Amino acid sequence: MRETNGIIEQHIHGAFGCDFMQCSASELEECAEKLAYECGVDWFFPTLMTDSIEKIKKQTEIIKEVQSRQKQNTAKIAGIHLEGPFINPEKSGIHEKKYIQPLDVNIYKQVEDELIKIITTAPELDKNGEFISYLKKNGVKISLGHSVGVDLSDINQVTHLYNAMGTFTHRGASSVVSALTNDEIYVELIADSIHVSDDVIKLTIKQKGIHKILLVSDSLPLAHSIKNEMIFAGQTIYKKDNLLVNKDSTIAGSAMLLCDIVKNIINKGILKFEDAIKCATINQANYHKLSCNLKVYWNDDNTIKEVKFN
Repeated sequence: MRETNGIIEQHIHGAFGCDFMQCSASELEECAEKLAYECGVDWFFPTLMTDSIEKIKKQTEIIKEVQSRQKQNTAKIAGIHLEGPFINPEKSGIHEKKYIQPLDVNIYKQVEDELIKIITTAPELDKNGEFISYLKKNGVKISLGHSVGVDLSDINQVTHLYNAMGTFTHRGASSVVSALTNDEIYVELIADSIHVSDDVIKLTIKQKGIHKILLVSDSLPLAHSIKNEMIFAGQTIYKKDNLLVNKDSTIAGSAMLLCDIVKNIINKGILKFEDAIKCATINQANYHKLSCNLKVYWNDDNTIKEVKFN
C-alpha cells in the first residue's frame, strides 16, 4: 500500500450522475463527498459549460453557496473553471453554439465572480486584446481551448491538449506544437487512452516533461454512474464502456475520473506510480497554490484503498 497526497481535479463537469450545470446545492455536496471517499479527490474546480448567461450565473451562486459551508470530510471546491461561452464556434465540440459569446469584457462582467479561477477561451477572437488583458489583471488563469489560435504569449495553460484545437502540423504555426515547446505553459492531458492515444501520451510526456503536465478527467455526469445515457449540454450523451459520444459520434468528456486515469497510465507502463501521482496532485497544487487536506492510500493494483483527512 502506498500513501500520497489527494488528487486535484481542475477540469470536471460532474460525476455519479451529478451535472454541475444542472445540480442543486445538496447534489453538489453529495458529489463532493463521493469524490473524496471514492476517488481520493482533495480539491476540485467544478467546470461550467457554454450556456446562457443566466444559467452560468445561477450555477456559480450554487457553487459559491456550497463552498462557503463545506465540511472537513469532503473534496474542497478550489474555484470554478469556466469552459465557455467565450470560445471559437469552429471548435465548439459538444458545446451549444447558440450560447457562444464574443470575447467582450462587458459580457464577461455579467458572469464575473471571484470564484472563477480558470477560463477556457479562444484568444484569437480577442481582436483588441482587451478581454485577455482584463482576465490577467483580475488574476484569472487563461487557458487556450476550443480554439484555432496559435499565439500563446498571454496564456497560462492549454485545455485538454490535442482536443478541440488546431492540429499538429510540420508546416506553419500550430497551437499544439507551441504548447509542446513552450516550457512556461502547463498542458491539460486527458490520458484515458480515448481522447489521446497511448503513443501521443508518451510523446507529450517525453517532450513536456512531467512538471508541466496537468492530468485531468474532463469527466461528465455519466462517470461512475449506473446510467448509460444522460442529457448534457442540451443533447443526449451515450456511454459505451469508457467512451462518451453524442448522436453524431462526437466524443464528449470522459467516463473516467482522475483516479481511473492515474490507474490507466500506471498499469500500461506509461508512467511510474510516483510520476503519475505528481501529474495529478503536486503539479496542480503548485500551479494553484493549494495545500493538502487529505492522504490517499493506494492498493497494489493502483486502486484507492482509503482516504484520511488531515
